[in-house]
Amino acid sequence: MDPNRLKGKNILITGAARGMGQANAETFAAQGANVCIGDLDQDKAQSVAEGINAKGNGSAIAVRMDVTKRADNAAAVDATVDNFGSINVGVFNAGLNKPRFFMDIDEDNWDMIMNVNTKAMWLGMQETARRMIAQGPMEGHPYKLINVGSIASRKPLVDVTVYCTSKYGCLALTHCGAVALAEHGITVNGYAPGVVVTPLWEQLDKDLVDIGFKEREGQAYDDIVRDALQIKRVSYPDDIVGTASFLASDDSDYMTGQMIHIDGGWCIQ
Repeated sequence: MDPNRLKGKNILITGAARGMGQANAETFAAQGANVCIGDLDQDKAQSVAEGINAKGNGSAIAVRMDVTKRADNAAAVDATVDNFGSINVGVFNAGLNKPRFFMDIDEDNWDMIMNVNTKAMWLGMQETARRMIAQGPMEGHPYKLINVGSIASRKPLVDVTVYCTSKYGCLALTHCGAVALAEHGITVNGYAPGVVVTPLWEQLDKDLVDIGFKEREGQAYDDIVRDALQIKRVSYPDDIVGTASFLASDDSDYMTGQMIHIDGGWCIQ
C-alpha cells in the first residue's frame, strides 16, 4: 500500500462507521488522506477516527449526520473544510436494505430505502459539489464524487425491488452528475459491489429468512456463490477498497460517468 497515494486529499465519506465505509476511511488514511467520517452513529464514527489518528499517517474526524437531511450534509462538508482546509473528494456510501416481495412493499419500506440510498446521495453530491465549485478549480486535477452503487442496478432481484430501484437511481445520479458537473472540473464515478460480508449483508441474510425467501441463514450466500458468481466466494471490504482508492486518486483523472462492477462476475450472465 502506497502511503502517499492520497496525500493531500481531503475526503468526506458517508456511512463510514462500519462496513465498506469504515474500510475505505482506514485505507484512504493509510494512503495519506484526511478523512471526515460521517455517520448517524457518532460513537462508532469517533472510535474509527481515533483508530485512524493513532496510526499517524493520514488523519480523521468524526461527524454525526443524518444523510437524509440537507443541513447535515452541508454541515459535514463544512466540518471537512474547517478541519482540513478544503474538500477534494466525496464518497457517498451510506445505504440500507430491507427485503420485501413486490406485492408486500408499502410506503414506509419504499420511503426508508429510497431516502437513504438515493435522496441522500443526491443531497451529498449537491452539497459537496456546491463547496467544490466555490473553492474554484484545482490545478492539474479534477474534484471527485464517488457513488457506491450495487449489482442491483443491473439485476432484477425480486426480493429487494425497492433496493434495486434505489441503485438504478444511484446509477442515474452518476451519469447525470458526470455531465452536469464536468464544466466545474468535477468527475463523478462509482463502484458496484455484489455480495460483501458487512453488517448490511449480515442483516439482509437474516431478513431473507424472515420473509420466507430463504430457509436458513447463510443460504443466500451459498446460493449466490453457487449459481451466480464466476469467482466462487463472497467478497469482503478488503476486496473493494482498492477500486475505491483508485477512484479517489489521481490515477482516475480521465474517467467520469463510470460505474465499475466488483461482483465476482455476477453481471456477466
